[in-house]
Amino acid sequence: MQLIYDVSHNIAKVEEHMMDGKPRTLLVHRKGSTRAFPPHHPLIPVDYQLVGQPVLIGGTMGTCSYVLTGTEQGMKETFGSTCHGAGRALSRAKSRRNLDWHDILQELQAKGISIRVASPKLVMEEAPDSYKNVTDVVDTCQAAGISKKCIKLRPIAVIKG
Repeated sequence: MQLIYDVSHNIAKVEEHMMDGKPRTLLVHRKGSTRAFPPHHPLIPVDYQLVGQPVLIGGTMGTCSYVLTGTEQGMKETFGSTCHGAGRALSRAKSRRNLDWHDILQELQAKGISIRVASPKLVMEEAPDSYKNVTDVVDTCQAAGISKKCIKLRPIAVIKG
């Protein structure tokens, strides 16, 4: 399988950003977020200079995911950061207590999604109901101007564990 794009989240990086109209060297810690630099930013690869840095927003095993790009407004307001996922709606422990892995597998199968998983526990912890609605989160990021929707992806297979 060929790697198309890879980006870190939950990372701290030394970067130059404008603060109070002046360039400053800052340590930017992105926890639960990822870099989202706009078009023509010098730190993004040449292949993405015209569109901006790709941002991969993973949905859940049974929902869509998105590819976004960074914006100039995001550079000004968030130091070029945006979310990297929807975030949990249920803790892992609550998911294990409240969800049935057989039901989840049936739901995925009904949607035509294949799954390979190391443990039933992982199925419950990563179930669609364990996470917030990714479309709502992505729409909020776009409405705030910190990232821009490019592509919506549909899952066909899930590998966990």
